[in-house]
Amino acid sequence: MEQQVFGGESQSLRHARLVAPAMWRGLLGRCPHCGEGRLFGSWLKTVHACDHCGQVLDQHRADDFPAYLVIVIVGHIVVTAFLSVESAYELSMTAHLALWVPLTVILSVALLQPVKGAVVGMQWALYMHGFGGHEDTLDTHPEA
Repeated sequence: MEQQVFGGESQSLRHARLVAPAMWRGLLGRCPHCGEGRLFGSWLKTVHACDHCGQVLDQHRADDFPAYLVIVIVGHIVVTAFLSVESAYELSMTAHLALWVPLTVILSVALLQPVKGAVVGMQWALYMHGFGGHEDTLDTHPEA
């Protein structure tokens, strides 16, 4: 059985890009192509192009996907920690609020940029959206 590589040689005759290294570079805030240049110009805004290799980076379409991933990650961490603490200790409602609300906010803010970088790296590696070398078009509803 042939291994399927989305966005690479098997579908489009383009050079296959490795997804894991590109996502790791994005997670670290580096260019998914070379790993040297910065990915972000400000907190969540990507730079126009990598200052090291020239790869255009501002055409991505991450939209809300990074935020959804952060919600899932933080939810699993906070709920697991909450259940562990609740089973071991008997805390008041005020103590729970003082502990879990700041932890949730801090984790969410801290993870949003790395997760967005990983999503941009994935999109680059799979030739998705602005990284495919062609203009994205909307699918139109066929006339009946």
